[in-house]
Amino acid sequence: MSVKIESRRTIKVSSVDDYLETWMEAFLIDRKASGVASGTFSFYRIKLKMFANFCEAQAVKNITQITPPLIRDYLLFLEEKGHNPGGKLAAFRTIRAFLYWYENEVEPGNWTNPIHRVKAPKVPTEPLEPVSFETVTQLIKVCPLNSFTGVRDIAIFLFLLDTGARANEFLSINMDDIDLIHGDILIRQGKGRKPRTVYIGRQSKRALRRYLRHRKDDNSALWVTHSPTLQF
Repeated sequence: MSVKIESRRTIKVSSVDDYLETWMEAFLIDRKASGVASGTFSFYRIKLKMFANFCEAQAVKNITQITPPLIRDYLLFLEEKGHNPGGKLAAFRTIRAFLYWYENEVEPGNWTNPIHRVKAPKVPTEPLEPVSFETVTQLIKVCPLNSFTGVRDIAIFLFLLDTGARANEFLSINMDDIDLIHGDILIRQGKGRKPRTVYIGRQSKRALRRYLRHRKDDNSALWVTHSPTLQF
């Protein structure tokens, strides 16, 4: 069977149609075409490159050479290299997504997906210790109220504590996305590119108003590095 993969450019077709790196590239093209977030795309690309390097070291060049023991050996290899259980699970999930995609895309008749026989690594469900109130208080105390960055950083601390926004979500908030009367904050593209609304409390609203009073620029972003025309 010969398979030709079409995209914005045509991937070189080998006589061996299950060449691993060719299909990894095709998978990444499919992920990008489906509109996954840039962070998710980078995640897939990095994790697949790691697995491809391991396979190359084992003289594995084709998908049909991937076996359940090979995948298990890779997970053990990651553990020996210092990857924590979460990192091993992330690697496993990437391989699983890729092999499931290949199975659905190609529908190979004489091939059994090896991922079906490999169990996902277990990740301990230990609760994360929250930042103590005393720590937050100390962080706020070292922010000088007579500087733009100090006023901004206090607003940032309180904003993040109230909303729990992810880094990309936080940095993508614009002036038009906030309602300081009710404390509503629109996250336009959250996880899975889905919008949602988060809320801030009274102290955060007060800190945010103080910060915005010192904004004398025309930048549409809520958070800026500096305000060049600032006056205290």
